[in-house]
Amino acid sequence: MEPEVSPDLSDPSLYYNRELSLLEYNQRVLEEAQDANNPLLERLRYLCFVSSNLDQFFEVRVASLKQQRQSNMSLPGSDGMSPGEQLAAISLRVRKMVDDIYRTWNEELVPALEKNSIFFLRYDDLTDEEKEYYSQYFEKSVYPVLTPLAVDPVHPFPQLLNKSLNVCVELEGEGISTHLAIVQVPLMLPRLLTYRAGEQGKYRYIFIGNLLQAHVRSLFHGVSVKGAYQFRVTRNSDLYFLEEEETDNLLEVLEHELRKRSRGDAVRLEVQQDCPRHITDQLLQTFGLTEDDLYQVDGPVNLLRLMPVISEVDRPDLKFRPFVPAMVTGPKHEEDIFSQIRRSPILLHHPYESFQTVLDFIEQAAEDPNVLAIKQTLYRTSGDSPIVSSLVEAAESGKQVTVVIELKARFYEAANIKWARTLQEAGVHVIYGVASLMTRAKLALVVRKEESGIRRYLHLGTGNYYPSTVKQYEDFSLLTCDPVITNDSAELFNWLTGVSVFPELKKIRAAPKALHAFVLELIQREVDHARRGKPAGIFSKVNALVDDEVIKALYVASQAGVKIRLLVRGVCCLRPGIPGVSENVTVRSIVGRFLEHSRVYRFENAGDPEIYLASADWTARNFFGRVEICFPVEERKLRERVDHVLGTYWKDNVKARELNTEAACIRRAQEGERVNAQEVFLEQARKQKKADVAVKSVAAKRRAGGSKANGRKRRKVES
Repeated sequence: MEPEVSPDLSDPSLYYNRELSLLEYNQRVLEEAQDANNPLLERLRYLCFVSSNLDQFFEVRVASLKQQRQSNMSLPGSDGMSPGEQLAAISLRVRKMVDDIYRTWNEELVPALEKNSIFFLRYDDLTDEEKEYYSQYFEKSVYPVLTPLAVDPVHPFPQLLNKSLNVCVELEGEGISTHLAIVQVPLMLPRLLTYRAGEQGKYRYIFIGNLLQAHVRSLFHGVSVKGAYQFRVTRNSDLYFLEEEETDNLLEVLEHELRKRSRGDAVRLEVQQDCPRHITDQLLQTFGLTEDDLYQVDGPVNLLRLMPVISEVDRPDLKFRPFVPAMVTGPKHEEDIFSQIRRSPILLHHPYESFQTVLDFIEQAAEDPNVLAIKQTLYRTSGDSPIVSSLVEAAESGKQVTVVIELKARFYEAANIKWARTLQEAGVHVIYGVASLMTRAKLALVVRKEESGIRRYLHLGTGNYYPSTVKQYEDFSLLTCDPVITNDSAELFNWLTGVSVFPELKKIRAAPKALHAFVLELIQREVDHARRGKPAGIFSKVNALVDDEVIKALYVASQAGVKIRLLVRGVCCLRPGIPGVSENVTVRSIVGRFLEHSRVYRFENAGDPEIYLASADWTARNFFGRVEICFPVEERKLRERVDHVLGTYWKDNVKARELNTEAACIRRAQEGERVNAQEVFLEQARKQKKADVAVKSVAAKRRAGGSKANGRKRRKVES
């Protein structure tokens, strides 16, 4: 009998294409827009997310593949697909997705919105009163800022901005030099207009593109307008600049590249469905695109413009039930944050537990006269960031403040440049990170003078210091004063800001030097345990699983009998359930109210489980092209909390989908108790909030009772 041949783990059939996997994630978001169990306006929000995700997909992923195809230098990936094959497959998949998107809009959401007195109308559908109002609005506010641009040998085709709304106008008449003109809709004009919004509970919207189509004849005197058709072009939005070692001023170079972003090479053309063939052909030729790059849409060319409707429409019954995150720490007038951290490390699960604790940590550090220094990384933060304000306050009060700010955070570059300048002007030492790497580690180190000497306090997180997104993103935070891990962070900051070799760290594992090897080592340890008959298992929660070596290591672990559970929100290039390769691997994805963003690595370790939180997904980009961190959860109670979170996710049979061998994500069958993990966490947060209110109420009554008793005693003494 011939010995069994082990499968070749480099076989392309064992790997799913990254780009197609990313599109399948977007399909899962679209399914939430189609789910009638979700509140109606939240379904609209999901549809906006789908549109935004597709925009970024073309701006970055498709643009990159087009460049690779053009260079003829790119080798096929693990899945064996060339750039050209990927682009062809993407075109087919996106075409179906676009059809599904607009079918969802036209056949599901629009009728449901109309039943709730929310209307999206064409100009011809307006009442006479509304037409009069909008005609005056066009004349006073729109017409003065429009510039019709003829397209002929004397007037070259205008340079249209990335994703801008445009109207292509077809003209006819004797003696005219061209039959085509372009009208760009200026960015300062609102894309959705409404008249007497909310009056009698009704909301009637019209798109500005349709208003322009209805009045476009006023721009072309003495010429007949045959038709007007909305379109937009998507452009390559990746930034290109010299190697950072060759750049004298990264901030200035980045600003220069940002000005060019809106004029990159075209990668996609979207036109409304009624646009004639000869016009789409001319547009494709003008932008250097092919038929594969053309998407005809049966509705608004940019569905993301619907997002303001969700906040404008005052219908709480059509939205998710609001919630207030639980506060884990007490107010500073009762006990400062540093005393609470000294007593016990603090683990926060956002958004269910308030990010305010992290803001308090930075704010109190800025105000505390005993704090000597603050060091922090900033990857993304908000326009009204209280963190930046606290850091400015700390620097102006004489504290040593150092911020490693990542200028190259995609689509947040302009905001980060602004904050870099604000911080520098306040006296903060601003560092732009490490050359050729992107700094995504989430760290805030506070150095404080105390009676016992100098003590360091540290915040580590899986998400960004971005107060606005923490309300929608699921993440973990850890606040600690453990001397080993705080010293590790100090060493890491010294490497980020100074000139030194990558440090040897004791508890933190950091990319780009140590994290990849560490993950492979822990996977191999589970393999060794399984082969010795000891308890072995891997449970990982990440946003993406792409790295070839990690996938191969997981295949080897599965072959050794290690039970592997993977929660992968987005891209997953591993194929589960393949006999002899991955039959011990189960992959699930959860898409719900909140964006699953935390990274958690759990290893069974022969019955002595180890749990790590991280900023890094399992991709080569995270392991080798970024500064990322992974840190242990060592306290038993905190490990039990994370275990509970992971276990609850795995029980989810409402929002969880399971990945099959063909890379399709199928909703899990609802067997037994209905479990929506995010709703479980929300309910726990609500109960915690009620308990906190009850405790505070009792304490307040006791204080009030004590005050009354003292008053009676004083009156007796006085009498």
